[in-house]
Amino acid sequence: MIIPDTEQVAQIIREVAAEEIMPRFRKLADHEVSHKQNPGDLVTIADIESERRLSERLTRLAPDTVVVGEEGTDADPSLLLALNGDRPAWVVDPVDGTANFAKGKACFAVIVGYCRGGKTLAGWIFDPITDCMAWAVAGQGAWLSGPKGTRRLEVAPPQDVFHMTGSLGYRLASQIRKKRQTGLEPVPGNIIRYGCTGREYMDLARGLLDFAQYTRLKPWDHAAGILIHAEAGGYSRMTDTGLPYRPEPRVQRNTVLVARDKACWTDLLSALMP
Repeated sequence: MIIPDTEQVAQIIREVAAEEIMPRFRKLADHEVSHKQNPGDLVTIADIESERRLSERLTRLAPDTVVVGEEGTDADPSLLLALNGDRPAWVVDPVDGTANFAKGKACFAVIVGYCRGGKTLAGWIFDPITDCMAWAVAGQGAWLSGPKGTRRLEVAPPQDVFHMTGSLGYRLASQIRKKRQTGLEPVPGNIIRYGCTGREYMDLARGLLDFAQYTRLKPWDHAAGILIHAEAGGYSRMTDTGLPYRPEPRVQRNTVLVARDKACWTDLLSALMP
């Protein structure tokens, strides 16, 4: 299957971020921030306008495609069904880390996946603050492009669980910290949370984080990141089935664990279990 030109996609993402996201960073008016159906789930004018522009330009680049965007599916959940369709789908999170963005915190990203039939064929994650783009095509490795040039991405070297740094949900992180205080169990030593899944996947793929565990899986948060991490040499599986993650036309209520390799994944799963 032909993949749209990766450089053209990257350029579209960069240009939309420069035109619709960055001019609004730390300059949002009160009326430009609102709540979605779930209290605490924010949306800004930057989310809406950047998704609109990305949708226009990506479907113009590849006319026989559809867009499954976070904001569009919030208004019309039936759009998710395109992930089971025959046509390729752009899976778009226009501003991942909206809460950070709305607070003026410089930790957010643009995520774009190119999927078909439950498989992610290509993915891009862009950090507009540093102008760095992580991207991958299935079977062709993962790369980071930015002001210092382009280099191949590689996950962190192996180490014991006790010295690992990774991302966990707040409840599990609290439990792990309590376990560590007892000193009786080999649990990860440093737990963090960015509030931006895309930025975490970038750091997982470039070896700055060792692992991450995510629940309530939305396709626009994970389709691109899982592929980029895998192409950087990483390993991830669903914790309940042991199967690879696949972007599905729903919010998945189970958990994916992302690690360096299968051995690390197995050790982490044992360490993180209640």
